Amino acid sequence: MKTVMPIGTEYFAKLRANYYFVDKTTFLSDFFRGHADVTLITRPRRFGKTLLLSMTQQFLDIEDAEKHRKLFEGLKVMDDPVAMAEQGTRPVVFMTLRDWDSNTWESMQEFIAFGLQSVCRPLRYLLESDKVSTKDKKDFDRLWNREGDLGLMRRALPLLCEMLRDHYGRDAVLLIDEYDAPLQSAWSHGYYEDAIDFYRGFFASALKSNPALDFAILTGVLRIAKESIFSGLNNLKVSTVLRGGFADACGYTKAEVTKLAHDLGHEDKLEELASWYDGYAFQGTEIYNPWSVNNYFSEHCEAEAYWVHTSGNSILRTMLECIDQNRARDFARLMEGKTICAQLEDSFIYQDIEEHRANLYALLLTTGYLKCVGRTKEDDATWYDLALPNRELRSVFRREIMKNLSYDDMNILYDLLQAMQGGDTEEFEGDLQTVLRNFVSCHDAAHPESFYHGLMLGLTVWLEKRYRIQSNRESGYGRFDLAFFPKKENLPGILLEFKAVKEEEELAAAAEAACQQIEEKAYLAAFQTAGVGDVWRYGVAFCKKQVVVKAG
Repeated sequence: MKTVMPIGTEYFAKLRANYYFVDKTTFLSDFFRGHADVTLITRPRRFGKTLLLSMTQQFLDIEDAEKHRKLFEGLKVMDDPVAMAEQGTRPVVFMTLRDWDSNTWESMQEFIAFGLQSVCRPLRYLLESDKVSTKDKKDFDRLWNREGDLGLMRRALPLLCEMLRDHYGRDAVLLIDEYDAPLQSAWSHGYYEDAIDFYRGFFASALKSNPALDFAILTGVLRIAKESIFSGLNNLKVSTVLRGGFADACGYTKAEVTKLAHDLGHEDKLEELASWYDGYAFQGTEIYNPWSVNNYFSEHCEAEAYWVHTSGNSILRTMLECIDQNRARDFARLMEGKTICAQLEDSFIYQDIEEHRANLYALLLTTGYLKCVGRTKEDDATWYDLALPNRELRSVFRREIMKNLSYDDMNILYDLLQAMQGGDTEEFEGDLQTVLRNFVSCHDAAHPESFYHGLMLGLTVWLEKRYRIQSNRESGYGRFDLAFFPKKENLPGILLEFKAVKEEEELAAAAEAACQQIEEKAYLAAFQTAGVGDVWRYGVAFCKKQVVVKAG
């Protein structure tokens, strides 16, 4: 048994030859017991979508069918006669659009040309086929040499399907990975209107008006609404994190992680794995983040936020730049371990994506930052209860929000945290004042205490390695705002109590009142119970973009 974990290896044959493989071949059994002409599977990034399509390609491809069959020896699909009857029976076109990312429509057209050239590379044997027409071979040659115009590139996929059908006498299967990546790029860089006409035609010619297509499977992060790209495509089955079947096709189930830990001799790590990387709920099925689980074992069971180091989502970053009062309050609730409620649509029209507050939460759910923990249906509306899945996502969530800070602000933030830990009240206040001035708008800061509470909770993400952070917890005779319990004996505890006032003249008195509240409510009781004797106590008062900090 191979025990090396696959980090960034997404192609099935290479993975089977060199790495530990979590058996996901039950997807093939499920799929061949009833599928639509076109199936779209949307899941967060790094959850195994590319591997799923690569596995499907190797299973179906009629070229080298016997060689590919050996890759599946010992896997669950071999025990399924229904699925195995399909093995090695179809010509396949497999392409990924993941790297189709460019700042302009002009340079995007170059990405398209290079991408189609890559798709043509393994199919060049069709140029030698006496069953393929001369005209089709000439068009293929133009694609191979990157000489095709937009019209030819728009109909490239049905061309390849037709050539394969002519050669093999069977309709082709089309597998498209990360279908929405170029659309995200176009929207983020401001040339969406130029690009959408091409991509609408590109997908329509491949999926709707392609007589040589047997069936197609697409993967992506977002579900783009039918009216914007899949118009007229009636036989489309969509599997999202909320509905549509194939719930465990991407990501690891609890049983799979348990077996993985057993095979690697780390069953004692199951509790930590669950705390950090479990918690996703795809259509009600418990799912672990596979990228993070693989990295955890590869890094000798060191628990880290591995997912934060992968490529981000440009749409999400754009929307996070527009955090308003309501969203700030919701973010504070999420980071405290609470739930928020929103009415969601899991499909998007790019032109409308910034107009509705619920779109941000739908994006956070679809991209893997949130999970659905419940739903309530009222007439024709459905309300979803949303929460952060696990410890990793709590850290990732704060880091993504903090990306709105500039590099200089990050240095200020580091100084702020150092001052807070060291009892330097003047430096703490000065650095916090700078963060408010550079990062917070007066409109946001017009909301009272909950906004500042959420802001401070997000600012302290880098203290998680040294402190156990608690928010709004009971202690003594009340509930403190924010407390930091040291994980090492040589560190002091930290306790923050917040006040928000309407007039700047009230700041000093409010900060003093916060310090008095710490004493009167005996908030230090929780530290005494934890055996922490040295505690820095701060009263922090806010008024719009102004702040005063007092030491208790």
